[in-house]
Amino acid sequence: MSLLANKILVTAALPYANARLHLGHLRSTYIPADIYVRYLRLKGHEAIYVCASDEHGTPIVVRAEKEGVTPKEFVERYHELIYEDLKNVGCSFNIFSRTTNPAHYRLTQEFFERLLKKGFIYESEYEQLFCTKCKRFLPDRYVEGVCPYCKAEGARGDSCESCGRYLKPTELINPYCVVCGTTPRVERTRHWFFKLSAFQDFLEKWINRLPANVKHYASQWLKEGLKDWCITRDLRWGVPVPVKGAEGKIIYVWFDAPIGYITSTLVLSEKTGKPNLWREYWKKRESKIIHFIGKDIIYHHAIFWPAMLKAHGDYNLPDNVIAGEFLTLEGKKLSKSRGWVVEVSDYIKKFEPDSLRYYLTITAPLQRDIDFSWDEFAKRHNDELNDILGNFIHRALVFTYQNFDRKIPKPGKLDQIDQKTLDSINKTCKDAETNIEHFNFNSALKDIIELAAIGNKYLNDKQPWITIKTSKEKAATALYAADQIVKALATLLEPFLPYTADRIWSLLNLEGEVHKQQWSEALEKLQAGHKISKPKPLFTKIEADIVKAQKEELRRSLESATKKDPPVSMDEFSKLDLRVGTIVDAGSVQNSTKLIKLKIDIGGGEVKQAVAGIRAWYEPSELKGKQVAVLTNIKPVKIFGVESQVMILASEDESTIAILKPDKPVKAGSKIR
Repeated sequence: MSLLANKILVTAALPYANARLHLGHLRSTYIPADIYVRYLRLKGHEAIYVCASDEHGTPIVVRAEKEGVTPKEFVERYHELIYEDLKNVGCSFNIFSRTTNPAHYRLTQEFFERLLKKGFIYESEYEQLFCTKCKRFLPDRYVEGVCPYCKAEGARGDSCESCGRYLKPTELINPYCVVCGTTPRVERTRHWFFKLSAFQDFLEKWINRLPANVKHYASQWLKEGLKDWCITRDLRWGVPVPVKGAEGKIIYVWFDAPIGYITSTLVLSEKTGKPNLWREYWKKRESKIIHFIGKDIIYHHAIFWPAMLKAHGDYNLPDNVIAGEFLTLEGKKLSKSRGWVVEVSDYIKKFEPDSLRYYLTITAPLQRDIDFSWDEFAKRHNDELNDILGNFIHRALVFTYQNFDRKIPKPGKLDQIDQKTLDSINKTCKDAETNIEHFNFNSALKDIIELAAIGNKYLNDKQPWITIKTSKEKAATALYAADQIVKALATLLEPFLPYTADRIWSLLNLEGEVHKQQWSEALEKLQAGHKISKPKPLFTKIEADIVKAQKEELRRSLESATKKDPPVSMDEFSKLDLRVGTIVDAGSVQNSTKLIKLKIDIGGGEVKQAVAGIRAWYEPSELKGKQVAVLTNIKPVKIFGVESQVMILASEDESTIAILKPDKPVKAGSKIR
């Protein structure tokens, strides 16, 4: 990409507000985008970095129902946690907005209405699964079943994790409602469709501008032939469809989410008091837009989104879509449910953000999968950040501080080695610049670390600790050249290791902030006589016992997630007083959206009270008269101020809870054996 534009908008894929971020998210999307935008700012471009939390969609509604909170309460929590994670690793957003912002609702509805008016959206009947027990249609994640392609169980109504195919709920084999387990029936309903098929020819040409991995993935979908795309859902949580008669329907999350890039820029304009700023990036042809995403959402950004923008006709199309490949952990696929994951929040408690930024960038090109290994992470930190970068800078500054009155020494006549060393700064600056502009971030970072290695070798060859005794001028010349490399490293490292760059800038006692300099500042020399600050080590080594502890913690996490309970003896089991009880009354618990208070006849005229967290799956009115399995000899506890004297038994999986009951009526108080 040619950086001819002065205004460049950099976006990072909107993180879905249903969980904290893990290291894979950082590697594919947020750190590469941050490296790029920091570089653009150093180059003098009016570059802004926008992102937002993606807060709609059925997965959020399902999770919120399971936790007994509203979707709004659920996303409020994760919006803050995700933003905290990203700030802690140095992501320099101009704004981190959200898709529940009223401006996003307005713009999304305007976008929908424009496409509808232009004939690119139409209404049609659509077959959808309907749960007769929940009395609602089942969009996307509300239904699971067997994948029709690979036959994997647990495929969702929008996709199969096993084979990666996108699905419609009606395609699933043996579907069931994730809330109540009922087998749904097929019913016809009205929905709105986007004429994606009309953009086949346009997209086949447009994807030629994209990187090889993005183009390859998108071309697979184009080969199959694009089909029109259902862009509404039967749901209450989301952007309402702005059409009369569409009550109870919302715009599909993958239609509204990318519009979040525009609305984030719009909200930034409003917050900064520059109402037309967003138009300069989205509507002026001389500006550029670069999307950074993970490879799992290439389809949405290389097919759906450009087609939407083309249909609208009033916004700039993206100039590039940069898709980072996946991260594995210790050779295995990341899995939160299996405990095989390192969350950003856990990493930050123990290690520096720049060490992570370094490892995730230097390990491989962005277009290749990489593995996060604790051993390799520590080795790179110790051998490269500490022993090469940190060691060189500390040696140069300590020797300057101690032997030249804390000032950059005046050099003598430069010999060939001195000049070649100083020339390496210019070469590194140009090489790193070229690599960054071609999104080869790991190559650029290698160029910069190599400059530190050149500095280390130079000091070893010049040995100023020896020449200081025989020729102070020679020692001064060597330290002068070494200190110029230190200064260059501060600027060149800023996009990659912003915290480290800031510390180097401070050690050099330079004015202003390193983050607000120009890229060319790397070529500007420190003047002889400039006074530096007292040197301090930039890094400390990561010891073997710390690495061992992280690997052990990961192992325990996996065991805990997959652990089976130990065998129970018959004597232990016989201590449990399990009976069939009949629910004689049920009601709400004050101030709780999750709990139900039950009165249960456990036989012999004895009625006991239970408090159960099943409100997301059962209404009190439907429980009265039901028989349930009850554990009667537990120690009473108070929950939300209400005493729970017995416990009802229920089964639970990742999506639902079902109370246990006999398959035919029995006398209340009957023993369970």
